[in-house]
Parts: sequence; C-alpha cells; structure tokens
Amino acid sequence: MRTWARQNFSSDTISKMPDVEGSVPPKDHGEVESGPCKPETSAPTQEDKSGPTDPAPCLTETVNEASKLSNETEMRQDFHMDEKIVPPGSLEGKVKETMHNAFWDHLKEQLSASPPDFSCALELLKEIKEILLSLLLPRQNRLRSEIEEALDMDFLKQEAEHGALDVPYLSKYILNMMTLLCAPVRDEEVQKLENIADPVRLLRGIFQVLGLMKMDMVNYTIQSLQPHLQEHSIQYERAKFQELLNKQPGLLDHTTKWLTQAAADLTTPPPSCPDTPDASSVAGTSSHEAINSPEPVSPAMVLSQGFLNLLLWDPENEEFPETLLMDRTRLQELESQLHQLTILASVLLVASSFSGSVLFGSPQFVDKLKRITKSLMEEFNSRPEEAMLTVSEQVSQEIHQSLKNMGLAALSSDNTASLVGQLQNIAKKENCVRSVIDQRIHLFLKCCLVLGVQRSLLDLPGGLTLIETELAELGQKFVNLTHHNQQVFGPYYTEILQSLISPAQALETKVESP
Repeated sequence: MRTWARQNFSSDTISKMPDVEGSVPPKDHGEVESGPCKPETSAPTQEDKSGPTDPAPCLTETVNEASKLSNETEMRQDFHMDEKIVPPGSLEGKVKETMHNAFWDHLKEQLSASPPDFSCALELLKEIKEILLSLLLPRQNRLRSEIEEALDMDFLKQEAEHGALDVPYLSKYILNMMTLLCAPVRDEEVQKLENIADPVRLLRGIFQVLGLMKMDMVNYTIQSLQPHLQEHSIQYERAKFQELLNKQPGLLDHTTKWLTQAAADLTTPPPSCPDTPDASSVAGTSSHEAINSPEPVSPAMVLSQGFLNLLLWDPENEEFPETLLMDRTRLQELESQLHQLTILASVLLVASSFSGSVLFGSPQFVDKLKRITKSLMEEFNSRPEEAMLTVSEQVSQEIHQSLKNMGLAALSSDNTASLVGQLQNIAKKENCVRSVIDQRIHLFLKCCLVLGVQRSLLDLPGGLTLIETELAELGQKFVNLTHHNQQVFGPYYTEILQSLISPAQALETKVESP
C-alpha cells in the first residue's frame, strides 16, 4: 500500500510546489555543520511579511507571532514553504558550494581508502534514517520498524568496524524506501538515482531528493492543518486584541475614525472625469455600476468602502485602523500592485485605440506590450516622465513593426505623434485615461467584496479586459485579506457601525464574523 504521498497529494497540491529542473542549481544537503562528517539539512524558510513599525507595537507583536502562519495560509491559498535557494554566483553560494564539494570529496577519499573509512558514511546514514522516519505518518508502524531494523546504527557501526559495511546495498534499500514514501511528482527524480553507479554521487543525489521530500511533507502538513490554523487564528487574534482593549479603552479610536470617514464617503459622489476623446473610449456601461447606485447605507457597504479607502491611504497619516495594523504591509503591496495595473491598463487602452482590433486580437502582441510596460514600472515610481517617454517610444515602434509584418498600413506621422503624446501624458496623475482606469479598478475591487471575484470577472468595466488575469490575482488577494480581517474583528465593527447608521439599517446587514 502506498503512503501518505500517494493517498493525499493531488496534482493541484503538487503543482503549487516548486519543481526541480535541470536549469536550476541543485539544493545540495551535504554541507558540513560542525565537523567534516556532519551534512547540513536545510530548514524551510519563508519571507517574513509581518507588519511594519506602527503606533501600537505591542498589538502587532502580541498577535503577529502566533498567527503569522495561519494568516499566510488565509491570504494566500497557494501558500507553501520553500527551501532557501542561494544564488550560485553570490559569495554565500560560492562558500556553500566549496564546503559541499569538500565534504563529498572527503567521503570519496574515505570510501576509496584501503581499508575503507566509514565514519562519514555512518553520519550520512544516520541523517538519512532520521529523514525517512520524519516522512512517516503516525499509523505507519510497520515501515517505521522496518527502517529502524534496516538502518540500526549500532549494528551498522559494528559492520563498519569490521570493514563489512555494504554502502551500495544500503543505498539500494534507501532508494526503495524513497519510492514508497515520495509524492508522485518525485518519482522521476528517484528513478534517475537508480541509474547512478558511483556510491558517492548516489548518496549525494539521495540527500538532495530527500530534502525535497521533506519540503513536500511540510507543505502537505500545512495544507492539512489549514482549516484548523485559520479557526485557531481567528479566535486567538480576537482574544489577544480584547485583552489589549481591556487595558487600553481607546484602542479602537482610529478604527472608529476610519469607519466614520467611510460612511461619509458613501454619501459623497465620486469626482467625475470630463468627457474627452481619451475618456470616451472607456466610458462604456457595466453592470458593476449598479454597485455604485444610490441605496440605503448598510454596515457591509460602509465596511467595504473602508477597505477600499485603505488602498488610497496617505503614508503620512499615522492614524491607521488598529484592527488592520497587522495587514498594513500587505495592503501597501496591494496598493502598489493596483497602481501598476492602472498604468498598464492605461497604456494598453491608448495603444489599442490607435492600432485597432487586428493587432490586439493577438495575445502575443498584447503580452509583448505588457512586458515593455512592466519592465519600466520601477523607474515609473521615481521618474514617471522618463519612464513613459521610453514606454511611448517602444510601444509605437512595436505597433509600427507589427503592422508592417502583417502587411497593414503604418500609422501616419500625425497618428504616431498623437500616440506618443497620449502615452507620455499617462505620467500625469490628473491624466483622464489614468483617472478613469483607476476608478474602474476600484469599482472592480468593490464588486469583488460584494459579489466575489469570479462573478466580478464575468462583466469587467470597460478598459480592463486586457488585464483580466492580473485583476483576478489582485482581487483574490484583496478579498482574502478583508475576509480574514472581517472574521476576526467583525464584532467590533458591528458595534461601531451601529452608532454610525440608523438602527433599522443596522439590523438589515450584520458584519460577518464566526
């Protein structure tokens, strides 16, 4: 009977884990730790995405440490742990490679000696045994006993002392056990090891693949525990916040001010962009506009507006809602992503108005324009005019060349000049195309909070269809973040909102919380 990897790993689960390809430097696990015969085993690492320094450090420190993992699994449905990959050309990479090679060269010298020295081999076998045992599920007692017996270190030491340790035989046994324990995605890598005759290269390969199998097991465990982690996180975060609130009664002051502003915004119509040639091409109607239609204010509407306002937060404003301090870094990342998509969609919209549907019917052409624009996003943040000058030149050249390749008439000099000028104007914050696109992306995100991402994608506002994939990613991240926050702090939001809107409206919609 196959093990946990066969029984529980679906193709979707594995596809979310990093595959090992020939072009990627192998993750070698033979680095010396404290002595010449102690191989290194890499521990899982994950970038720390906890919140920044803020006015209430005790809040973020108290709640953040215990709930970081569960927050990540809630915000990112594809959350998984990766082993640290050191760039091969870096100083750390060169030092690590040198140490690895030194260890394996030393092992080869020991096994080639007459009589052979098995001291390093025994250390390796001990480490391999521990890894194999760590891959077992609690119910796999028979395999556990088998591994304990086959890799009995006391017995193997006795064999080594008499020069009778059969390393090739033990390597073959380990490979057979790896075949049983590995996830299906690792089958090919294990099979490749069976063709290696050199004992040192084989042990090195075994150690490498075992490291990947350990990571598979970690990710499987995280996925299995995800619902329990999320439920625990919600209760834990709320309890810790309540403890702090009992000590600091004013801990919700900024949150109250944030929701008060959101309620006021709902009664104030958004600024409209004057109807110009630039704006007319995106002025198409959409069912999303129903989200903005006048209707009685409800708690859910106020909270959704509040979440949207966080994507426009002034970094100089220190009165950030206390209930969202842990998510401030994530919100800043989403704000940056939204800004980039605004510029990208604006460029594509202007370009399509000059080149027509023939060119923009080609996914390859659209992807090329996306790559041109995305490659200059970093420069845009610091030097928008220079960045858009480069974008306008490259985009116009690409349109000209593509029209020529398709045997179509090239743009006239007047149209080319107009295209370049309109693209360069996107650098200005008050640019009408940019303003309309920005408003429509915010409208899409608002729709995501009300209807969900998939339903919102069915009828995108005009000008956004070319960035549908990017919008789906942004929308899902935003929904995941707000949903988790709402589950944790829903009772506090409900109490605040009851004082901001009429009692009749407050009874209509209650803020979601478990």
